[in-house]
Amino acid sequence: MSKTSRAKKKPKSINIKSTGDSIFKSFLGIITFLIFIILGLLILILTLNSSLSIETYGFSFLWGTEWNPTPAGGGAPIFGVLPPLLGTLTSSLIAILISFPISIGIALALSEFTKKKINFWLSFLVELLAAIPSVIYGLWGIFTLIPILSQYVYPAIQDVLGFIPLFQGATHGYNILTGGITLAIMIIPTITAISRDIFAAVPDSQREAIIALGATKWESTKIVRKYGRSGVIGAVILGLGRAVGETMAVTMVIGNSFHLFDSLFDPSYTLASLIANEFTEASSPEVYLSALIEVGLVLLILALVVNVIARLIIRYTKRKFRGVETF
Repeated sequence: MSKTSRAKKKPKSINIKSTGDSIFKSFLGIITFLIFIILGLLILILTLNSSLSIETYGFSFLWGTEWNPTPAGGGAPIFGVLPPLLGTLTSSLIAILISFPISIGIALALSEFTKKKINFWLSFLVELLAAIPSVIYGLWGIFTLIPILSQYVYPAIQDVLGFIPLFQGATHGYNILTGGITLAIMIIPTITAISRDIFAAVPDSQREAIIALGATKWESTKIVRKYGRSGVIGAVILGLGRAVGETMAVTMVIGNSFHLFDSLFDPSYTLASLIANEFTEASSPEVYLSALIEVGLVLLILALVVNVIARLIIRYTKRKFRGVETF
């Protein structure tokens, strides 16, 4: 038999590594595609179940200021979500403004200024705080935070900033500012834990290089903070996403009053607390339940918008500070 015929009969070798990579890549592609399917189904189901409210109120649902399922005199139900929508945005903004500097400071302290043994236990405690159920924060807010704020903190703030309309009114404690402070306390552990991991992942070569040039510890810390900027923004937006969708803790301390607030000391509502308080009573009329489901749809869209904005900010930050073009 000739060498040529032997070469023809020789079986082809199979590249196992290449096949495994292809299977794994296909599997990840399917999982990624399922995420979009689930998201699309969520939007579709919420839209179908809220179709009656959408057809009845249209876009006026977003800027309506009244929520009355049973008007006096037997009139048609009136639903609008502007007060809880503003309450959601305001309380979340307060939470981010309070939690951002505190979280970044704690994360930098844990990653750059504490010893490894102490760092382990402090990091463990921070992550443990992130796992506490929201209802516990709500109970703590009712029995501990509100008495302290209403008796000592809010009167002091009003004495200094009382000339500003946002800080006028009764300081009884159950208000939108308390809701924002409670949310800030809830999301501080989340932002801190993620930011600490990001700072800890910065290569030691970056620190050693700047210290070799004569930089102080604080100056090397600034380099670390700048190096992890995009990741920190992602951590902050993740905390904001939790603040936007939080239900129990906010419901217990915000006051649950459906009106446009004039002051941060006024009670208010959020979209999530509106659903939690009203859903068990939404049996009739039929548009009542449909309106509540539309509130859920608005909340979902709001969360999606926040995440899209976060992604755009991270993309811009990467381009500006690190030259990365990926989306």
